[in-house]
Amino acid sequence: MGTRHTDGVFPVLIKLIDAARPLSVQVHPDDAYAQRVEGEPGKTEMWYVVDAQPGAQLYYGFQRELTREEAARRIADGTLTDVLNAVPVKAGDVFFIDAGTVHAIGAGILIAEIQQNSNTTYRVFDYGRLGADGKPRALHVEKALDVARLCPPERSAGPIGKPEQNGDCTSTLLAKCGYFTARLLDVAGSAPLCADGESFHSLLCLSGSGAVICGGGAVPFAKGDSLFLPAGLGAYTIAGRTQLVLTTL
Repeated sequence: MGTRHTDGVFPVLIKLIDAARPLSVQVHPDDAYAQRVEGEPGKTEMWYVVDAQPGAQLYYGFQRELTREEAARRIADGTLTDVLNAVPVKAGDVFFIDAGTVHAIGAGILIAEIQQNSNTTYRVFDYGRLGADGKPRALHVEKALDVARLCPPERSAGPIGKPEQNGDCTSTLLAKCGYFTARLLDVAGSAPLCADGESFHSLLCLSGSGAVICGGGAVPFAKGDSLFLPAGLGAYTIAGRTQLVLTTL
């Protein structure tokens, strides 16, 4: 994992989420609440929109500030989505979901998600859907209201950095926090990189194909593939025409 993380638990989860239907409205606690109540870390995450159908949208925070009492009432009467901040999305959009931000992925959206390695999720609203047992899926209203920021999102959507050209590679800093750093790499030829002793490199291929060349060997990859390069690997090259998300600590 590298010297930036030493507690023995792998620090991040990296996912592709393909939402055919709207996913439940959720919120995640921060580390302090999650450790105290759930015995595991909180969850801060980032979304990169890989693809989206026309008209697709997601929920990102609230339109305005709410009291706890109003939020509880709207959860109970099914009107919570009336005050959520609905954002139309397209491929290439970026959202940083701080712990405490109420959020939901809408139908017709494929995202790459980088998050803290935690399973703590509080479901706030689920459109009245039933679980496999024929009963409404459980909500976690009190815990959600304990941790939710009942206000518009503090961060604007979009990457935090501008595209930087380096030879055949354009690199854009998507997100950087105490838990992970994510960059978008657009490679049209070859891109030399280095996995030093501080952090592993995780590569998730979003489009195209190529190969990771290191130590005289080559590992091919294509759209949807994920590659893990351990900390201390040293110099390597990405060759091909491809777009990838590079995650490090």
